[in-house]
Amino acid sequence: MIKNSIGIFDSGVGGTSIWQEINALLPNENTLYLADSKHAPYGSKGKDAIIDLSIKNTEYLLNQNCKIIVVACNTATTNTIDYLRENYKIPFIGIEPAIKPAALQTKTNAIGILATKGTLSSALFSKTAGIFSKSVHIIEQVGEGIVDLIETGKLDSPEMKSLLKIYLNPMIAANIDHLVLGCTHYPYLMPLLLDILPNHVKIIDSGEAVARQTKAILQQNNLLNISTRLTENRFLTNGNPEIMHTLLNKKFNIEIADF
Repeated sequence: MIKNSIGIFDSGVGGTSIWQEINALLPNENTLYLADSKHAPYGSKGKDAIIDLSIKNTEYLLNQNCKIIVVACNTATTNTIDYLRENYKIPFIGIEPAIKPAALQTKTNAIGILATKGTLSSALFSKTAGIFSKSVHIIEQVGEGIVDLIETGKLDSPEMKSLLKIYLNPMIAANIDHLVLGCTHYPYLMPLLLDILPNHVKIIDSGEAVARQTKAILQQNNLLNISTRLTENRFLTNGNPEIMHTLLNKKFNIEIADF
């Protein structure tokens, strides 16, 4: 089991931002990344559909003998993580918007959340946001269209820049000093976000925290791989492999799979 892969799935290529954090912290671990680009984005789907897709991805990774599964998708986590933990014995690592650090660190008492509709409308997000919204002004924004542009290779396009300005300008006007990224696709927008936002705005995503939690759970379950032998990092997609190939700087072979 120790040498088995860490399984990671997302509604497309965005979760590779999480994979990069995990790989940097745990370079001795084998990994298997599943990009469900055919069904992206999850954020526009209902809860039942998101659960069905998460079950499909989980079953695929279990059939590949993964020892732990990282749900590298905010929407899938906020809608399905409880179900997955209740119905499978394998450990699951979830991801949700990092509202807490932003709310605790803000000096202007205003923070922005850019996320998918599925994440912002979930019960888990509502519960977390409700804890801090009494003392901090939280500006929520559905990033409609962002995932679609990234999944079709239009990350640095005029359409993307225009869309981000529309979404961010109201937050800037509200004097936010923290922007929380509530989708694993969004860290790839960092250069564009830094160009649009004032210098004092801090951008927060959950990647590093997810990597630390993955390591902690592996240690707790005696599953940490300390072998220094050559590791295997596999990337599977049911969409266009070139999109993920480009995001990963063309360092890895991308396999096409039907799932």
